[in-house]
Parts: sequence; structure tokens; C-alpha cells
Amino acid sequence: MLSIARAQLPSDSARVSKSALQTFFNIANVWRLNADEAMTLLGLDSRSTYFKWKKSPETAKLNPDKLERLSYIFGIYKALQVLLPQADAADQWLKRPNSALPFQGKSALERMLSGHVADLYVVRQYLDGQRGWS
Repeated sequence: MLSIARAQLPSDSARVSKSALQTFFNIANVWRLNADEAMTLLGLDSRSTYFKWKKSPETAKLNPDKLERLSYIFGIYKALQVLLPQADAADQWLKRPNSALPFQGKSALERMLSGHVADLYVVRQYLDGQRGWS
């Protein structure tokens, strides 16, 4: 049984990577992120890898760090859609200065662009708290 699950992992991993990156690039487009901002959120240093993944997401092999980052980004996107049902308001919230403690007058996007996965977690945690999810 274990060997069957392991045999299926590569194709499942490729499918997950492809779907996750397609979703990410759609969100990056909606949020109007430039390539450098999107790369930072993904934790990427290589522009060539970024553009390769954007053109052909099925070629990506996402490690646990990248999948964790994507999970937080998807959760942030979803929480904003729930809290601010008008798409423009939800998408603009990220770029507005915010006086809440985690942001200290900066925007959520500025916090997220520090490059640390922990900052994605903080933004996600803050939004989940606003939704009443702790």
C-alpha cells in the first residue's frame, strides 16, 4: 500500500504545483503585483525560474517552503474576499496603510514583502482573527 502511494506522489506533486502556481499568478494579477513583488511572496531569487514557472507552471517542483507560502497567500486572498465582498475593496486593502498593530502604519502588502514566510503568517492570522477564526 505504501509503495502505491509513493508511486503516485510525483504526478500528484506536479499537478499540485501546476494548480497552485496558476492560482498564485491569478491572485498576483488581481493584486496588480509586479514580478519582483510576486517573486518575493514566492520566496524566489531567480527571475528566470519565476518566468519559467509563469509560462509553464507544470515544470515547477515546489518545495515545502513554497507550498507553505502559497497556502498563506491563498488564505489571505480568501479571507479578504469574505471580509470585503467587493473585489476592488478586498484587493485594494492590501496596499492601504493600516494602523492595526501587526502593520504599524504600513500596508499589509509591505509586511508581506519583507520576504519572510512568518510575515505571510502574521497577515493571515490577523485576517483570520478579523473573520472570527482564531
